[in-house]
Parts: sequence; structure tokens; C-alpha cells
Amino acid sequence: MEDLSENYSNRQLISILVDKRYRLLRHAILLIGFLGLLFYTVNLSSEYSGIYRYYSLLSIYITFILMFYINMYVLIPAFFFRAKYMLYLLALMVMIILGLYNLTFISNSLLGPFRVQDHQKISDNIGNLVWFIIVYAVILVTTTIKLFQKWTSDRDRIVELKDLTLHMELNELKNQINPHFLFNMLNNVNVLIKNNPDKASMIIHKLSEFLRYQLYENSGEKTLLSAEVRFLSNFLNFEKIRRDNFQFTIETDPARLSSIFLPPNLFTTFVENALKHSVDLSGAETYVNVHIRIEKVRLFFRCVNSRSEDYNASATANGGLGLANIKRRLELLYKDQYSLDISSSEKEYTVNLIIPV
Repeated sequence: MEDLSENYSNRQLISILVDKRYRLLRHAILLIGFLGLLFYTVNLSSEYSGIYRYYSLLSIYITFILMFYINMYVLIPAFFFRAKYMLYLLALMVMIILGLYNLTFISNSLLGPFRVQDHQKISDNIGNLVWFIIVYAVILVTTTIKLFQKWTSDRDRIVELKDLTLHMELNELKNQINPHFLFNMLNNVNVLIKNNPDKASMIIHKLSEFLRYQLYENSGEKTLLSAEVRFLSNFLNFEKIRRDNFQFTIETDPARLSSIFLPPNLFTTFVENALKHSVDLSGAETYVNVHIRIEKVRLFFRCVNSRSEDYNASATANGGLGLANIKRRLELLYKDQYSLDISSSEKEYTVNLIIPV
């Protein structure tokens, strides 16, 4: 029971430090706590007369709070989190020097005439050392808080991503060797062996590549873009055995396909849905166009398919779940660095995805 209560207390403390619900409470604790710390660590009661002692305390408080928040919301995100440690230390030193210069100016120029004449000041060296200790203590607290929040956020994202990836992998395992799919392919190959042996041989070769990718190459966290492109191409080629009007175009240097790694099966769900939704029960002409383009450090994926008014899209219940999973996966992988736009009209369905590479 003691261990359970201790774990609960630890979780509550961590929630207060990182949860957005307690953001105002955290700021209130820090602001009030720092004000109390100043009263106990900075002896201003006898240095200035009357109300000016409070003006001095207020100037110190405001200066430190500004450094506090500049460090947390400007310096750490702009430099420390981007691994620019030397720039962070340089910017930190500049901020501290400016802050202490501001306090010196206020103390000597603005509040100097109101200093008690018989007040015994400590030596400048000791005074400067005390100020630097206080400043670095504040910076250490703010930096530690932000690093802990960042670590907790990244840990939660990694755990959630692993859980989602595991869930998707389990679903993929159910469909890796689909008996119905293999049955159709083998029937098609059986017919082609008599009429077109060369094409039958090609289909068998592509089928082996397709299954090899499903079983082995997409099991890791990253896969080559060239392998993903080859898988999608084979996937569309199998469908061409039954119907035509499929286009798959790549607009990039072929060498880049073998140098770019990305999470596997990012595009599969979109292509699968395009093939399902492009079915026309009346026998009218259908199409699926897939286009991949790379510009500098961004990959543009576009998938357009025809739609049939007679086709009941709700019948493909797994399609909605697949899209929800892929959207959540994109959020966990790329945060706000990706763009996904899905549009639908009476006769066409379009997916535009942009990710960093």
C-alpha cells in the first residue's frame, strides 16, 4: 500500500510539472516562490529608506523574472533544443550581463540618492559573486524544468508511437498473406501460363517481391524510399491484371530513392483506399493516379482516384480506421512538420501529403 501511495504521489508531482492543466498553477508557484526567496536571500531592508526599499526589491524581481522566461521560452527552444549549445551559452551570458547591468544602473542612478548613508556595503567582488550565484541558480531551475518537460513529452510520444506501431503491425500481420488475394493471383497466373507465359513469369516475380517486402523489409522503424516505391508499384501492377488506368509517377533523381529513409507503409493505406473506392459497379471507366515528388527536403505524395456514386464507401469500414491510424501516426512522427489534405467530390477523391525527408 505504501508503494502504491508513493507511486501515486510521484505521478501527481510529475503531472503538476508537465501537464498543461496545471500550467497556471506552475507559474503561480514559481512566481510566488521566487518572490519569497528574494525576501529571505536579499537583504534590502536597511540599504534604502522608506518605500524605495520595495522599489529596489521590485526591480530585482522583475529583472530576474524576465531572465527566467526569456531563458525558458526563447533561449532553450531556439538554441538548446536544437543542439546549438555554444550559442545557447553565449546568449545566456549576454542575457545575464544585460540583466546585472540593468540592476546596477537602477541601484546607482535611480535609487542611489535614497540609499541609507551609514549602510555598510559588502565588497564589490563578494557582491558580484552572490549575484552570479543567484542568477545561475535561477537559470538552472528554469533549464531543468524545461528539460524535464521535454524529456517527459518525448518519452510519452515514443511510448504512444510504439503502441500505435504495434497495433498497425498486428493488423498488417493479419493481411500479410491474404488467402483471397493469393487465390486471385494464382488463378490469374494459371490463365496467363497458357496464354502469356512471359507475363505469368513476371507476375510471379513481382508477387515474390511483394510478399518479401510485406514479410521482411517493412518490419523495421525505417525503410528505403526505393523499397516503398517498388512495393506500391507492384501493388498497382497486380490490380492492372483485372483493370487498367493506373498511373504511378516518380519525379525525382533515382539516386535519391536509395538514400532516403522513411517509416514503412506511410502511403499504403491511401493507395488501398483509392483502389477500393475507385471500383465502379456499373462497369464504367475508373482510374487511380499516384504521384511522388521530392523537392529539397520535402516529399510530396499525391493520390487521386475516381469515385462511383453507386459504390458504398461505408462498406469498407477498415478504411476509416486505417485513415485514423495513419493520421495519428503522422502526428507522432512529424508533429507539425507535415501537411495532409484530403478532399472529396462527387466523382473524385484526392489525397495530398507533404512530409520532411
